[in-house]
Amino acid sequence: MKKQVLIAGGGIGGMAAALAASRAGWDVRMYERVAEFSEVGAGVQLGPNVVRCLQAWGLQKALQQVAAFPDRLQVRCALSGAELGVLPLGRTAVQRYGAAYATIHRADLHGLLHTGVQCYTDAQLYQGLAIESFTDASRAAPVIPGGETVVSVRTSQGKEIEGDALIGADGLWSRTRTQLLGYQPPRVTGHLAYRALVRQSTLPKALRTQHVTAWLGPRLHMVQYPVRRGELQNLVVIVQGPAPQNLETWDHDANARDLEFALQGTCTALQHAVHGVEAAGAGWRLWPLCDRPPVRSPEEMVQGLVALLGDAAHPMRPYLAQGAGMAIEDAAQLERALSMHDLEVPLRLRRYAVNRWQRNARVQARSTRNGRIFHATGPVRWARNLSLKMLGERLLDVPWLYRGDGIDSVRS
Repeated sequence: MKKQVLIAGGGIGGMAAALAASRAGWDVRMYERVAEFSEVGAGVQLGPNVVRCLQAWGLQKALQQVAAFPDRLQVRCALSGAELGVLPLGRTAVQRYGAAYATIHRADLHGLLHTGVQCYTDAQLYQGLAIESFTDASRAAPVIPGGETVVSVRTSQGKEIEGDALIGADGLWSRTRTQLLGYQPPRVTGHLAYRALVRQSTLPKALRTQHVTAWLGPRLHMVQYPVRRGELQNLVVIVQGPAPQNLETWDHDANARDLEFALQGTCTALQHAVHGVEAAGAGWRLWPLCDRPPVRSPEEMVQGLVALLGDAAHPMRPYLAQGAGMAIEDAAQLERALSMHDLEVPLRLRRYAVNRWQRNARVQARSTRNGRIFHATGPVRWARNLSLKMLGERLLDVPWLYRGDGIDSVRS
């Protein structure tokens, strides 16, 4: 008989986990708290490491239909507007890493994963129904070889459901994580992300882009790139400041005047890009950034029959553009682990955690470090700019990240 996995959360990580577990031969039941599966937010960057995972799942064609594929990443000074460094993408990324670099709307990424689950699996997806708590029988008594243990969950409707494993993909404020590891509130980073999406056809030609551009300034930076086949432009401005009181609701109305004040002193080209959002009839949303310290051991991702995935396990700052990517890599490794049918389920999940925690921790730590570099002031900013001018492509490329994927174990 097939084993059954229960998944808490139907976001990008949960959908990827459902697809992966089904491919591993498991029955899947997914529980999403909201009444409709959706992904709020704006754009996502997908490195070649992530695109290879989607290709392995047969989603390359679906990706090509909705994503954009920039041919370069350029870094510019937010104060002077000068170009500091360039990383070729497009064909260069394919030649180096076997897959393209893609930029995509979060809703489109979620949609292609959701469609994949619906078309290629028999997974049962429950909307408006959350997993509130669990009981893991394997932690109450040793697992006997050949014996059967189960994890039971209680839903928001009070129903008890049993499965052979539980995957907590329920995000930054994961209830699965809280029960597994104890209450540990996320860290408030002191960074605020202003996000906007604007239709490129409504912008003057000078403000349209098919590249990824990162503007680096003191205590702030902006990133802009195309999504949805290049029809939309995604802009994210991250500044340092106090967070809104209600952190669990990340999507807040943004005050454009606050953003304008934060960008005082930046170059005309950057300010024109920001003003173009409102001129095109679009608006800004505010997202307070939170994260957690890097994962310290496999036990922070898996215990017994319960595993954490994506932001439930390792929320990170966006300065390496790998938050969604690490969730997808998690799912790819989960598929491999769940396919090890000669092992007891706790050992399969343990294998998943052993092969993921160090890579996730490295990406978390590098993301935090990049944030300090992006927002540097004084002599550190001058040294950063000089280094980028001299060694731009070498500094911007990340071979250890882009050559890895969700199946490889961590290499030293």
